[in-house]
Amino acid sequence: MQKGQQTWFFESQPVIIGSAAVGGPFEANGALADDFDLLHGDMWLGQKSFEKAEKKLLEQACEIAIDKAGMKKEDVQFFVSGDLMNQIISSSFAARTLGVPFLGVFGACSSSMESLAIASLIVNSKAGKNALAACSSHNGSVEKQFRYPTEYGAQKPPSAQWTVTGAGAALVADQGEGPRVIAATVGRVVDMGISDPFNMGAAMAPAAVDTIQAHFRDMDIDPTYYDVIATGDLGKIGHAIAGDLLKKHDLDIPEEILTDCGLMIYKDDQQVFAGGSGCACSGTVTFGHFMKKLKKGEFKRILVVATGALLSPLSYQQKETIPCIAHAVAIEA
Repeated sequence: MQKGQQTWFFESQPVIIGSAAVGGPFEANGALADDFDLLHGDMWLGQKSFEKAEKKLLEQACEIAIDKAGMKKEDVQFFVSGDLMNQIISSSFAARTLGVPFLGVFGACSSSMESLAIASLIVNSKAGKNALAACSSHNGSVEKQFRYPTEYGAQKPPSAQWTVTGAGAALVADQGEGPRVIAATVGRVVDMGISDPFNMGAAMAPAAVDTIQAHFRDMDIDPTYYDVIATGDLGKIGHAIAGDLLKKHDLDIPEEILTDCGLMIYKDDQQVFAGGSGCACSGTVTFGHFMKKLKKGEFKRILVVATGALLSPLSYQQKETIPCIAHAVAIEA
């Protein structure tokens, strides 16, 4: 099943039998609003804190994905999920609600594809007949933890990004109808010495390029094999850097193929600085927008390269640089 150095090739081609994307008010006004299953008009969702609101987002995405698969939560065998909160509390508390055997992951904003890769590995290896992959993020909770409380109204530089408020989920099974997971390339940690938490795109771009190179090397295919190659949340700055680095390494991917979820999710007139970010950025775009495109036949093959910055408030306070990672998953109609 291992192909090359970093890639899992799934012979059984696990199928995504149900997926869901849930978002907040900024996403409701964004470019992909029509591809969400549920959108909320406020950041609080009737909860007492942003953290509890994020948990609800994740629970809703999971419930919708399970329902669309024609199943009940009691039928789900494994739950794999991650988020950006300390001790991944959004995922852990959602797992408490679901009552499903739980594997928590932390890949920062790469958690969407890390979860999907592990869920697919479980199904392909026959360790389970199905597994639910999910992730979430919330603008208010992330700002509070990693930067400044939103009440401060702190000034941000143009290189900053806007954390997506939302959650995405996908139920992977050994049989059924839906897009199929073909392969997953597990990324390596890459640290280029950047320490600015307001310039995540530049920090993560080299990790994205490293994983993209590894995927095409291991799979021995050409970039034009895919209709879309989408990085997770590099934003304007990181996307430009990634394009330059790919050309430097003789992997010139056409502009019409290479894109970024952080550039897709919002409209040009929304004040999101350099673009979207967060676990839910690639999570909602993939499990909402891309799934619909694949089911309609508008895309045949996609590669989602979710990117993540593996810093913590503690490491930042200790003036550590930002180690980054990217995990890629190939999905076909």
